[in-house]
Amino acid sequence: MTIITKGMMFDAIIIGGSYAGLSAAMQLARARRQVLVIDGGQRRNRFVEYSHGFLGQDGKKASAIASEGKAQLMAYKTVTWVEGQATSVARQDEGFIVTIEGQGNYQARRLILATGVTDDLPAIEGLAERWGRSIFHCPYCHGYEIDNGRIGVLATSPLSYHHAMMLPDWGQVTLFTNLCFEPDAEQLSALQKRGVTIVAAPVSKISGLATVELQDGRQHDMDGLFTMGTIRINSPFATQLACEMTEGPMGTVIRTNEIKATSVPGVFACGDAARMAGNVAMAVADGAMAGVAAHQSMIFEAKAA
Repeated sequence: MTIITKGMMFDAIIIGGSYAGLSAAMQLARARRQVLVIDGGQRRNRFVEYSHGFLGQDGKKASAIASEGKAQLMAYKTVTWVEGQATSVARQDEGFIVTIEGQGNYQARRLILATGVTDDLPAIEGLAERWGRSIFHCPYCHGYEIDNGRIGVLATSPLSYHHAMMLPDWGQVTLFTNLCFEPDAEQLSALQKRGVTIVAAPVSKISGLATVELQDGRQHDMDGLFTMGTIRINSPFATQLACEMTEGPMGTVIRTNEIKATSVPGVFACGDAARMAGNVAMAVADGAMAGVAAHQSMIFEAKAA
């Protein structure tokens, strides 16, 4: 670990120490650059016990992947890790300055935003406490483990049609429209061809493992549920820096190009805060690209201006 001295200029500050931030830091550390990682300790997938679909890590505890990644990163002598909440970021002549609550200011030539997002879930009784355990968002992450069982889709918008169309590859699907979505004739025909059962009634609550209770008193026992909430970026830093944003059906994310550069020179973004959909594997890939691009920008670009 680098000993921080007064007025020290890091090559890069990475805000967020989950999968994307760890991966970005690894690339810079291997280039022997001075890197500061600031982490608030809230992984998006902290509610999930096991991670799936990540080559070489399939079925491993999500927390173990993160902790082992951090341990591997901290073996590099040019990496400094600070636990805390970054409160503000700003441009300065030679790069950027980041303020950490109760810990002062830190400077860097480049800035990587890997802050992640928060899931705003549908306001259905019993849903939040089952999130990541028997209620999920990503079929590729959790569909296989339902083992061709009974899968419910809790509609939140017309986008739920895509969930309902995909999930029959993982089990027997029932779409609960919950007054949020009514398939048109073409969609209804496509759903029927996929073997999807449609229940057009408001949902009261979720009980048991994944039992959907309707307001009319009917109950449907499921082996797992999938739904779509909306997302919120976990920090205002992209807005503070005037980065361009992209609005989508699930929320707003930071706009980046193919190398994860934002619209602000010297600022890169990766992970769930910079893509509409993702998982651990995609976050790691995103971070690797951002780290490599940030490193190369310090060689081929004179300054972050």
